[in-house]
Order: sequence, then C-alpha cells, then structure tokens
Amino acid sequence: MKTLLTLLVGLLLTTVGSAQTPDYSQFKTNDEENNIEIFKSVSPSVVNITNSRLVRSFYAFNPQEVPQGSGTGFVWNEEGYIVTNYHVVQQADRVTVTLQDGASYAATAVGVDPDKDLAVLKIDAPDTELVAVNPGDSSLLEVGRKVIAIGNPFGLDTTMTVGVVSALGREIDSVSRRKIRDVIQTDAAINPGNSGGPLLNSLGQLVGVNTAIYSPSGASSGIGFAIPVNTVKRVVPELIAYGRVQTPALGIRQIPQADYYRRQWGVEGVIVLDVFPGTDSERAGMRGLTRTQRGRIQLGDVIVEIDGQAVNDEDDYADVLEQHSAGETVNVKTVRDNQFHEYNIRLLSPSSR
Repeated sequence: MKTLLTLLVGLLLTTVGSAQTPDYSQFKTNDEENNIEIFKSVSPSVVNITNSRLVRSFYAFNPQEVPQGSGTGFVWNEEGYIVTNYHVVQQADRVTVTLQDGASYAATAVGVDPDKDLAVLKIDAPDTELVAVNPGDSSLLEVGRKVIAIGNPFGLDTTMTVGVVSALGREIDSVSRRKIRDVIQTDAAINPGNSGGPLLNSLGQLVGVNTAIYSPSGASSGIGFAIPVNTVKRVVPELIAYGRVQTPALGIRQIPQADYYRRQWGVEGVIVLDVFPGTDSERAGMRGLTRTQRGRIQLGDVIVEIDGQAVNDEDDYADVLEQHSAGETVNVKTVRDNQFHEYNIRLLSPSSR
C-alpha cells in the first residue's frame, strides 16, 4: 500500500511540476503488455481486401466497376500468398489487397475451397514488404484461453479485439451448405469486415480464420466463429499447388438428394448409387442400386464407416476422405441386406472419378 501511495504522489508531483506527459508504461499489466506485443508483431501480416464486379448498364455498352465488399486477409508466406475467406472474394471480377503500409496490389485467386470457406490469393509484392503469420496448433486450444482478432471491421483498418475461446467443436454451414467441423467459437468482437482475418493465441500464433458471426442485428453479439488453423494448414497448401482440395475418390457415385432418400428408406450413411468399373470397389464386390424384375429399386451398399470413423452422411464421408491421400488403402464398412460387409479399398486420385 505504501509503495502504491509513493508512486501516486511521485506521479502527481511530476505532473504539477512539469508540462511533460507522464509515463504510464509502468502501470501496464502483463496482459496489456502481451496484447500490445502481439498487435505490433502480427498487424503487419494483416491485409485489407476489397473486391468489385464489372457490371454492364442497360443504357451503356461499357461495363462499369462496382464495389462489392471488403474483408480481411493475412500473409501466408513471403511468396505473396494471401489467405482469406472464400465468401470475401466470391463472384469478384477484381480483387485488391492493401498492406498495412498502404501499398495496394491487384490479386489473383489461385485456389478456393467453398466447402471450408477458404481462398488463397496471390499478389506480386516484394518479399521485404511481406510479413507472414506464424501458424499455431488449434488442437491445443481450451475453453477460456485468450484469443485476439485483428481485422478491418466496417472498413476500419487494423482493429484489434480481445476475448476468449467460448467453445470448441462447433459446426457452421459453409457457402456450399456443407458443414465446417471443429469450428472455434469466441466472444472476441467480430464484425462485418473481419471475415478472413486471423484469430491469434497469446503467443501471437494463428489459431483460426475468422469467418462468421451469430447476430440478429448483423453486428457483433459476442458469438463469433473461426475455422481452426489445423484445417487451414491442411487446405491451403493444396489450394496453392492444385487450385482446389485434392479429396481422393473411393470409386463410387453417391445418390443425389441423399437426405430425401435416407428418410424414404430409413437408413443412415452414404447410399452407393453405382460403382465405377475397374476400381477396387468393383473388384471387392461393392454394389450400387439395382432394379428387381418388377421394376422396384433395391438398395445396395450403404457406407456407414471408414477406417473406424462413423459415416452418417455426405459431410462425414467427405471429411474422412480428406484426411487421406490417393493410393492409401482404407477399410470401408457397409450395410447391405441387413448385413455388414467390409472392403479394403485403395483410394483413387480425384481425376480418376
């Protein structure tokens, strides 16, 4: 108590006896120091993304460029690759990336994944101007851990908000309506314009990509969502190398409108429509739908498990396959005629059906 009183008296005397601004740095808490350090080190990696579309007027022949929206992104590496949300650049004819120093560059989309709401852009900027983020490990997150979001909400560039991990393992719908799994929920304020920006831990490491909010008003209500960095680390290299995620194939075709037919037939799993000839699935004896002599459709195999992981629908099916590569062999369990069947299937490259 005496020490605190001495500091306050000293501060008062300094203020009264001098016109200089007092030094408040001695009153910073460890948490404040951490926030300031993270902002200074990571904010150079955060970029502003604006996009526009070319629209042809009914009364004019020349197309006009119309601003479509803005968002946030971050530098993935010094080669000029920028990561953001797919919905930030969706349907854009022109995308511009602005670095923290104000330099702007035209960007091209090198790869997109609507299922995970991720996109990778490329800009031609000197590597000396590019500061890459440091990816962390989202599997180490716990509810209550501090997280920091940096982005451009409502066009206000390089804004930082602080919160905690509110929940883990959430699911949200992507642009393609497919479920994004293991999403991070946070109460760090995330508003329109924050999409595509980094969510950071107390070490300044990337742990997620801010992608959505739950809000009746459209502004932050304390419920924001981020795609986990472990998903980002798996997807982004494939988008850079191939332009899309290289999900291997099982050699089957799935039935369209699967939810409807699952309800009609009272089954769970992925209904096999047919099996491609010359594949391991065909050689192992997997079957698709058939017709009886009376024209009645008869179910074939329904995939319920792959390598010990339950498969209840097409989202589960895709999530499991994305964990593997072409050439690997997986154990597939199906139900047919009320009996379980098991197959060892070598996965095919995406271009092989």
